[in-house]
Amino acid sequence: MRVIFGMVLLAGVALAGGAVYMAKGYIGQYQAELARAQQMQSAIVPTQPVFVATRHLRYGDTLNPEDVRAVNWPTNAIPDGIFTDIAVLFPEGTDEPRLIIRPMEPNEALLAVKITEPGEDIGLTTRLEKGMRAFAIRVDVATGVSGFLRPGDKVDVYWTGGVQTSNGREDVTKLIQSAVRLIAVDQTEDQMNGARIARTVTVAASPEQVAALAQAQSTGNLSLSLVGAGDDAELDEIKVNQVSLLGLQQAAPVVAAPVARVCSIRTRRGAEVVAIPIPCTN
Repeated sequence: MRVIFGMVLLAGVALAGGAVYMAKGYIGQYQAELARAQQMQSAIVPTQPVFVATRHLRYGDTLNPEDVRAVNWPTNAIPDGIFTDIAVLFPEGTDEPRLIIRPMEPNEALLAVKITEPGEDIGLTTRLEKGMRAFAIRVDVATGVSGFLRPGDKVDVYWTGGVQTSNGREDVTKLIQSAVRLIAVDQTEDQMNGARIARTVTVAASPEQVAALAQAQSTGNLSLSLVGAGDDAELDEIKVNQVSLLGLQQAAPVVAAPVARVCSIRTRRGAEVVAIPIPCTN
């Protein structure tokens, strides 16, 4: 009996120890899963519904309800001017549409600066910042970068004309305005035939820049140079003439030879007046 009792006791102790070991393992696994869940919960970024474009929207397109959809956007990265309420984006009680001012790609957030107010005109005034003016520049295939200009691009403006120097009149090309923003281009895109060359481009400029561009356009020829996207380098003064272009030596100014003075006195001999040379005393 005692042997049987001892075996039963040993079996009970073994089972109890196994249960404790298994319970400890389960508790440890539960604690690890709980810690992992808490870590994942802390890594979740708070979001807010924001309306984005569902397709490519071009300048001048009408914004329709099917052109937008709501997506969850991180609240710490929401830009200014976004739309979070469809009733604000498409107000009730009005049939006036919103128009696209700046092109947008699919899944790009709709911003107030990229669309008009309901019924608002899409003219140049909506693309001019405070204090800026619109100025048109005549261009052709050579001066207009072969039709590759688009609204929103930035260009450097060069002036070529004749200036008066000590050696006479010479042609000069000079950078007069840097990184001027285009707000309109007189060209239409044709998917089949390509882009047509613009006859004029319109830039946004300060009143002082407008005066300089007007003076330059009336006294010489203006050429545009397209600035690359993201290029914010400041340019120094650029001025090129034929001498610097070809690496020639600047000719010394021509000094006129002094004219010898001739002094004389006039005397009358009968009906004839005769000039007689004399030394110049003064």
